[in-house]
Amino acid sequence: MSTTLGAFAAGGIAACGAVTVTHGFETVKIRLQLQGELQSKIEAPRLYKGVFHGVSVILKNEGPRGLLRGLGCAYIYQMILNGCRLGFYEPLRHGLTSALYNDASRQSLGINIFSGATSGMLGAAAGSPFFLVKTRLQSYSPFLPVGTQHRYRNAVDGLKQIHGNEGVKGLYRGIGAAMVRTGFGSSVQLPTYFFAKRRLEKHLNMKEGPALHLASNTIMSRMYNQSGNLYKGVFDCLYKTIKTEGFLAIYKGYFAHLARILPHTILTLTLAEQTNKLMRRFEGRILPSTIKDKL
Repeated sequence: MSTTLGAFAAGGIAACGAVTVTHGFETVKIRLQLQGELQSKIEAPRLYKGVFHGVSVILKNEGPRGLLRGLGCAYIYQMILNGCRLGFYEPLRHGLTSALYNDASRQSLGINIFSGATSGMLGAAAGSPFFLVKTRLQSYSPFLPVGTQHRYRNAVDGLKQIHGNEGVKGLYRGIGAAMVRTGFGSSVQLPTYFFAKRRLEKHLNMKEGPALHLASNTIMSRMYNQSGNLYKGVFDCLYKTIKTEGFLAIYKGYFAHLARILPHTILTLTLAEQTNKLMRRFEGRILPSTIKDKL
C-alpha cells in the first residue's frame, strides 16, 4: 500500500494518461449537450449530429487543436479529481472498517460505496474551477458555436477572467452538480472495480498486471458554461431543460459520453495499478523504515 500522497500522485498520473486518449470525445460530448440550449426541437439547429459527425466537423473546421481545446486544464483537473478519488478511497475504507469492525481487511458494501462517493465528491469540489474553465474552453468554437461562448486564451486567462468578472463564487459555479455526478459515479466505479479485481485474483489466480450519472452530466455542462444567472441551480436547470427541450434533452451526448467514459475508466484504473506499483517501489527507496512498517 502506498502512502496517501503517493496514491494521490499515482491516481492523478494514471488519469492524465487516460484523458490524453479520450479528451476529443469529451469535447464533442460537451458541444452536443450545449447545442439547442433552451430551444425547442423545431428551433434548435443540429450543428453536431453525433459522435463521429462531431469529431469530423471539428477536425474539418478547427483541426486537431479544436478537438483538444482545454487539454492542459484537463490534465490539472484529472490530477486533482482522480488523485483524490484513488488516493483517498482506500484510506477511507481502511479507516472506517478498522473503526467499525476492528478488521481493515473486511469488505463492507456500504462502507465501500460511502468511501467511493466521498472520495469522488472531495475530488470534484477541489477540481471544480479547472473543470469550469475546461468546459468553457471546449465549448468555444469560432466556426460552429453552441451555448454561451467564452473566449479565453488558455486556462490561466480563463481563471483570471472569471475571478475578475464573477469573483471567487464564480470559480465554483456548478460545484453542486459536479459533486452529485462524481459522487454517484465513484460510489459505483471504485467498489465495483476493486470487488472484481479481488474475485479475479481469488478465483482465477490472476496476478497483478495490466492484463444514472449521465443526466447530471448534461446539467453540469450547462451549469458550468452559463454566463450570468441563466440557471439558479441544479433543479432549475433540470426543469428548464426538460420544459423547453423535452425529457430526452438531459441525455444529449449519450453516445459521446459512452465513447469517453468507458475507455477513460478502464484506462485510468488499469494504469493506476501500474503507477501505484511504481510509486510503492519509489517510496520503498526513499521512506524511512519507521514509516514503511506502518504501510
